[in-house]
Amino acid sequence: MAECRLDKFLSNRTSYSRSDIKKILKNGAVTVDGIAETDGNRRIDPDLHEIICEGKPVHGGTHIYLIMNKPRDVICATEDRNHKTVLDLLPEQFRIKGLFPAGRLDIDSTGLVLLTDDGALSHRMLSPKQHVGKVYLVRLARPFEENYLPALAEGLTLSDGTHCLPAQAFSLPDAHFCLIRLHEGKYHEVKRMFAALGNHVCHLHRIAVGGLLLPQNLSPGECLEIFHKEIDIMLNSDAFPVICEQIVSEFPSYLINAGQ
Repeated sequence: MAECRLDKFLSNRTSYSRSDIKKILKNGAVTVDGIAETDGNRRIDPDLHEIICEGKPVHGGTHIYLIMNKPRDVICATEDRNHKTVLDLLPEQFRIKGLFPAGRLDIDSTGLVLLTDDGALSHRMLSPKQHVGKVYLVRLARPFEENYLPALAEGLTLSDGTHCLPAQAFSLPDAHFCLIRLHEGKYHEVKRMFAALGNHVCHLHRIAVGGLLLPQNLSPGECLEIFHKEIDIMLNSDAFPVICEQIVSEFPSYLINAGQ
């Protein structure tokens, strides 16, 4: 990351205003590489310097990437008057200006949501042309049928005429569960696809984006910072078979962690 002013960096990477930052600096509550710094004009390189503000490290990369295990009754938005948002669940150290959810999950759906301030990555993830698949663990009202596979692979046309891109599915040891991978995110798409097949989705839990699997030890509402290595895994478009194998091998525990 290029050099920038210390006060500007702190203002961009924390929830504090510029006036707050001036007071914090004046009080000697900011250190650069272990040395107290009171001058907001100080030029720093966040990738090279360790910045501590009021005892907490401040993220130093060009962008920040967090994955969250979204719980039920929380919406993927930056603000809302009626519901709690994914940003409301963030611990203080991650409440950074410009952070937004890259993509969405319905209020009653759970699982992996990426939070970032990197618009270019968000666009790449959400574009169907980029083939970054989103994998969902689906609980169905009736058992999964093998004839769903070719229908989904061809791309369903819904009752309102909406055409869905081809999707991959994989049946699981319990016939009421399956995995499905999509490359787009139309409104209630998974629910509407299974409705078109004569079934009903009882619950939807996103377990992976690309090749990045939601950690089983990440509880609902918790988040985890990821870095470039994990971003590369996330952009892997060929990971679905590996994900299916892992889910099958650890199937009972995935049901528990997915709140099923």
